[in-house]
Amino acid sequence: MMYSSRFFLAALLSVLFFQCSDSSFDTIVAESTAFLTGFEKPPQNPIMTADSSFVFLDPIADTLVRWRKADVFNPGAIAQGDSIYLFFRAEDNPRAHLGGRISRIGLAASADGINFVSRPTPVLYPDNDNNIEFERGGGCEDPRVIHTPDGGYLMLYTGWNQKVARLCSATSKNLTDWEKHGPVFQDAYAGRFHDIWSKSGSVVGKLMDDGRIVATKINGKYWMYWGDAVVGLAHSDNLVDWTPVLNEDETLFDPIPPRRGLFDSSLSEPGPPALLTDEGILLLYNGRNSPEDSLRSNAMGPGAYCGGQALFSAEDPAKLLARQDEPFVCPSLPHEMTGQYASGTTFIQGLVRFQNKWFLYYGTADSMVGLAVAE
Repeated sequence: MMYSSRFFLAALLSVLFFQCSDSSFDTIVAESTAFLTGFEKPPQNPIMTADSSFVFLDPIADTLVRWRKADVFNPGAIAQGDSIYLFFRAEDNPRAHLGGRISRIGLAASADGINFVSRPTPVLYPDNDNNIEFERGGGCEDPRVIHTPDGGYLMLYTGWNQKVARLCSATSKNLTDWEKHGPVFQDAYAGRFHDIWSKSGSVVGKLMDDGRIVATKINGKYWMYWGDAVVGLAHSDNLVDWTPVLNEDETLFDPIPPRRGLFDSSLSEPGPPALLTDEGILLLYNGRNSPEDSLRSNAMGPGAYCGGQALFSAEDPAKLLARQDEPFVCPSLPHEMTGQYASGTTFIQGLVRFQNKWFLYYGTADSMVGLAVAE
């Protein structure tokens, strides 16, 4: 989620793109019956922490590494049958600086959504493969996973090479073996966005009766909300190659710009896969409170990350219908306000419908995995 260079980017973009009173948003209502409510944090929090007993043979360095020794956080999740599967980001070296560790993506399963059993080795990691130039030295970060219409799975994750963060895609038929397809914007507009900082892809999907959230086309195309600092919108024909939506002046279209005095006054960043409902497209996202006193909300600390919700038209994913003024989940527990990112973080990434409840999984201070449940 966080890197030292990322803060420079956020500060720059907040100057270039900050919108506090855009007249096109005047008619948007703050609340909607489509918003999910009633989330509570169970006493088992945090549900996953670092564990140095997990060992993995790194294929690039050709040496054994304790791939979960430093931190585990920012998980994606899906429901499949009688289990929840959690894809979490794990970092190896606790002595390395923030952003200087190598991240790998692990997999854990649970029959109750709280107690998870982990695979001993990661399922996605830097390797001597087609994506090595985008992942060497930094790794694979912040997975978001969704079911595909053909019965498979799509993972959107951040490839980090210590220089540029790139939103990448991978597909699987069995949750453990993943085929990497590289950065998602490498072909769009002749590669214009290939070397531009990109991350956090939230694909629009529909909740099925069996609890699966399946990527769903709108007007003949798949859609996703993506990015941080400036959130973007993109469409795709195949879920692997994506085309960003642009404004008339060729700049990126931002569907949820920062708002002065509110929890997302610094930036917004999409969370779990967005839900296509009868009322519209429900996007759960992460809002960062500005560190600047003149811009930030006084309801939470400067730099804190909280979860918010926005509703878009089911016919037009660019049309914002409603947006929460108050976050629905915020840092409140001690481990959510201490760790790598001590400003406070409930960074939401995984949402599943399971056993007639909503399970929301999030990263806490870039250090652990947290959970909130709504009946």
